[in-house]
Amino acid sequence: MERNSTVWKNLIDEHPVCTNWKQEAEGAIYHLASIFFVVGFMGGSGFFGLLYVFSFLGLGFLCTAIWAWIDVCAADIFSWHFVLFIICFMQFVHVAYQVRSITFAREFQLMYSSIFQPLGTPMPVFRLIALSSEVVTLEKEHCYAMQGKTSIDKLSLLVSGRIRVTVDGEFLHYIFPFQFLDSPEWDSLRPTEEGTFQVTLTAETDCRYVSWRRKKLYLLFAQYRYISRLFSVLVGSDIADKLYALNDRVYIGGKHHYDIRLPNFYQLAGPGKPRSPLIGYFRNSRQHCDK
Repeated sequence: MERNSTVWKNLIDEHPVCTNWKQEAEGAIYHLASIFFVVGFMGGSGFFGLLYVFSFLGLGFLCTAIWAWIDVCAADIFSWHFVLFIICFMQFVHVAYQVRSITFAREFQLMYSSIFQPLGTPMPVFRLIALSSEVVTLEKEHCYAMQGKTSIDKLSLLVSGRIRVTVDGEFLHYIFPFQFLDSPEWDSLRPTEEGTFQVTLTAETDCRYVSWRRKKLYLLFAQYRYISRLFSVLVGSDIADKLYALNDRVYIGGKHHYDIRLPNFYQLAGPGKPRSPLIGYFRNSRQHCDK
């Protein structure tokens, strides 16, 4: 303890105090380096934020190295700042290579810019999501799923085209680009459960969609909690959109619109009253959303 006190005393108390300050300012290179440091530390996060930070910090260290070589003539100051410049340059090249190496097909680029980028999803995370999926083409009037026959074994997101959803031949709603094809079915089952579609999904135009296999996606959820929460938000929002789409088609007695936010809708239809198949689908979807 006494030894530490002695060292501290030598550094602070017995160190000579500057008495003769330089009257002239340092050269322009030194001040330019300071400006680069200030601007560099204003960088943000993410890949492009790292590129911003390392580029300006590297320029700042390069300027201070030049200043130490030309004005100060101090080999140690020059050496340290030049080494720091090399480190920043190598980091810049490494990050730039990572950004350049992350390239996707057109469908994934559209999906990222429309859905995941507004949520602040980092590009490396989206790369994991994209690598776990596949792009599938669905021709016009071909079915993605058939009521009571197709098993629920995947989750799909429409990228282009339009899908018609029907139940017992009655039209429910359309699915448009960047909406999930089977979010209610996906959310209705536990990871270990199996089931079949309660609706029929038919392509009205030539469609392309991105699909994730059920088991592979749950494995990704187990490895990355962030991706699990992200899909939970996306699927929940998609189910809510579908419920509001159904709300425009569901009527109760007296031809009044029913508001899906009101409780106990199914009990409004008495045992003697015929029920539209819309009501059964609406009830199941609402139960999934309330879980």
